[in-house]
Amino acid sequence: MLILGNMEVFTTYIQSPHGKTMKATTLFLLCIFTSQPLFAEIFKWTGENGKVYFSDTKPRHLQSSEVKLKISTYKNVSYDKSLFNTGKKVVMYSTSWCAYCKKAKKYFKEQGIRFTEYDIEKNLMAKRRYKKMGAKGVPVILVGNARMNGFSEKGFERIYQ
Repeated sequence: MLILGNMEVFTTYIQSPHGKTMKATTLFLLCIFTSQPLFAEIFKWTGENGKVYFSDTKPRHLQSSEVKLKISTYKNVSYDKSLFNTGKKVVMYSTSWCAYCKKAKKYFKEQGIRFTEYDIEKNLMAKRRYKKMGAKGVPVILVGNARMNGFSEKGFERIYQ
């Protein structure tokens, strides 16, 4: 056994189907990466020139702070009163990459619910309305004067009557 940094490299000898002995070396790196989640750390510091810097490596000789990143999709469903009354129409503010938005669209289609979707990254007017609502993530779903931040089937049924 050879120890390489934090990893152990095991050398074993196996018998091939043709009767020859072969040397096999196995790194358990794959096991390490598949069994533990990976986390990225982002550090922020101000240089001598007053500029703010960001890096995934902590500077050795400067004081820095870790930056907590926020993902801009709603993890939990919350409800607000909408600034816009959509009547009986369902309106969703979304992005193309949002998994919760895709889940909501799939649900609407499966249930035969007609809806209007606005992609806030592709539609400038939609982005303005989204900002006016003070929304912080996607999806934002409006029904009448009710607003749902995020998506769950039960949560949607609560505002869609």
